[in-house]
Amino acid sequence: MLVDTPPGTSDEHLSVVQYLKESGIDGAVLVTTPQEVALQDVRREIDFCRKVGIPIIGLVENMAGFVCPGCKTESKIFKPTTGGAKRLAEETNVELLGSVPLDPRIGKSADYGVSFLDDYPDSPATTAYLNIIDRIKEILEERKQ
Repeated sequence: MLVDTPPGTSDEHLSVVQYLKESGIDGAVLVTTPQEVALQDVRREIDFCRKVGIPIIGLVENMAGFVCPGCKTESKIFKPTTGGAKRLAEETNVELLGSVPLDPRIGKSADYGVSFLDDYPDSPATTAYLNIIDRIKEILEERKQ
């Protein structure tokens, strides 16, 4: 089961931990964007996970750049002024699972209820998603052994 919670460490997070802890939580995948305000939220989330004993699987940087669907070039829209997710991962000893660039077709796919990964296999965002998914699977398999 995947639980998507709002940023921060609010009552929702405590409730999820309380309700699911007994059934076993494999871990948390924390998602940030390159901006410092988002990184601050994730720093608090890392502290929260460590305090309540939730293993952290890793960190994902979303909106790490913008990929033009036409020419496939990538531009940095949200420049990581303080080092972004890479630096946060290094500072907190959390694995950076990957960075996903913005692709306007992701929102379009969600709006129409279709799979972005299936419809746009050539997108750099698809490649990033699939690499992140593979790494999460590897980590969870390693933990089972």
